[in-house]
Amino acid sequence: MKKITLSAIAVLTLLPNVLSADGFNLFSDAKFNGEIRPRYESVDDQSNTKDKANAFTVRTTIGVEANLLSINGLSMKVDGTTVQPIGGEHYDSGSNGLMYDKVVDPEQTRFSQAYLQYKYGKTVAKVGRQVINLDNQRFIGSVDWRQMMQSFDAAVISDSTIDNLTLTGAYVWGRAPVSDLGTSDTDSIILNGSYKVSDMLKVTAYDYIISSASDTIGMALTGDVPLASAKIAYRAEYASQGDASRDTDSAHANVKADAYYYNLDALANINGILAGAGYEFLSGHTTGDGKTSFFAPLGTLHAFNGWADKFLGATPTGGLTDMSATLGYTAPGLGKAMVVYHDFSTDVSMGGKSDLGTEWDALYTNAIPGIKGLNGLAKAAFFKAGDVTGYTADVSKIWLQIDYKF
Repeated sequence: MKKITLSAIAVLTLLPNVLSADGFNLFSDAKFNGEIRPRYESVDDQSNTKDKANAFTVRTTIGVEANLLSINGLSMKVDGTTVQPIGGEHYDSGSNGLMYDKVVDPEQTRFSQAYLQYKYGKTVAKVGRQVINLDNQRFIGSVDWRQMMQSFDAAVISDSTIDNLTLTGAYVWGRAPVSDLGTSDTDSIILNGSYKVSDMLKVTAYDYIISSASDTIGMALTGDVPLASAKIAYRAEYASQGDASRDTDSAHANVKADAYYYNLDALANINGILAGAGYEFLSGHTTGDGKTSFFAPLGTLHAFNGWADKFLGATPTGGLTDMSATLGYTAPGLGKAMVVYHDFSTDVSMGGKSDLGTEWDALYTNAIPGIKGLNGLAKAAFFKAGDVTGYTADVSKIWLQIDYKF
């Protein structure tokens, strides 16, 4: 595996120079990028009898972007990413079968991006494997928190010709998840448009037609409201979820999606002091009614509903209500620190029970002085059990990470 990784890096490094030699201008103006991200992750999940996970891993990415064939606007980008354990695997990666708590960072190497791009004015078209991050990544995202990011095999067109208006459309035929289970076929369409009225208001509308899952149509209002000594960033969003109109999996033929979602949150920055509150709602259903709870299978879900990831795999049958409060600070040179409290409950009572637990999250991140592109992070999540089946055990997670981008 490591030999393959080194060979891929060598090819990415030398190829543009080789193919540009002797006047042959297949590639030109090559730009290289890279990242090295070592991380320690500890997981103690009381819902099982497995040993506590202690995962030492490192992500290494090297990429190249270059103009192609001397055609104005035509370029290509290739990123190769490898994830390797350091000092052995003392965690369940999802595929190694070890009797530890789960950390989904399996050993793997792949091309995380490999696409052709054509730019004409303010219109950009990309075809191939790529990361796609839309809005706050609630519905479409690269899950970059995990060591191997999520990539999409897709054709994407984005246009911003009209001032303040951005339109994005994509056809996705494959998805490479964060695990090492290989690319899964899909037949999905992504539509997103946003119009910035002012700094205080941006209107975003979307339709995410996810094959064999659901069609999600929604709208979000976002912006920054300036006050005398503060700035308040807000988000107000609503989405409805219906039956999948592109059903390529017969196993989902009788699943009826009829769910909805809304989110209200605000974060005030008062001279660097951060204070905020949020209310996020994902509707549920009654067991056996043939319907589904609201869920976003292609989003960066780790960023929502607590960092302990108790709701990462699926929304509870009874739905999810997440009331949160945030307190922290941010300042040049001092970095950013945050503490977030979550109170979880179901939408529909499950056997007379609705308490899904509570959670405390904490984060500190800052640039490490002396080296450009080097950042450090410390992060923790402490989930306290509720009384609904499946959520009656505590979970604690701790992360220590260094990230160097060049």
